[in-house]
Amino acid sequence: MDYLYSLANASLTLRTIEYLRQRQQENSASLTVIHQIDGWIVKVRFPQSLTPEQHGNFQAFMSELGITYEPDMRLQMVFWSLETGQSVVEVMRRYQVAVVSYGKPDTKDIEAFRQQFTRGLGYCPETLA
Repeated sequence: MDYLYSLANASLTLRTIEYLRQRQQENSASLTVIHQIDGWIVKVRFPQSLTPEQHGNFQAFMSELGITYEPDMRLQMVFWSLETGQSVVEVMRRYQVAVVSYGKPDTKDIEAFRQQFTRGLGYCPETLA
């Protein structure tokens, strides 16, 4: 089961990862995180369907952080390419998109991206706060 959300900044993305870590039954989730100029796209995939209670809790939590997202064709192709086993670097080059994290949820990927991006700019944009 897939969930796709648009989040405003890196802090909300990190909260999503922490939420997934705290849930025992949901720790097998995979995560795709894409940074865009206007925010973050987070796709959470669970290997099996959640119970109705888990589904409701997860949707409620994510709705507090962001809004459901309907990807355009380019991002649909990005997700499809990653799911079919193409390398992250190859997908980023082909579709000109910043795939910050793919696979097991890891806060280190988000933190490293945020540090490198702000170091290059010399300031911290709102989406990286």
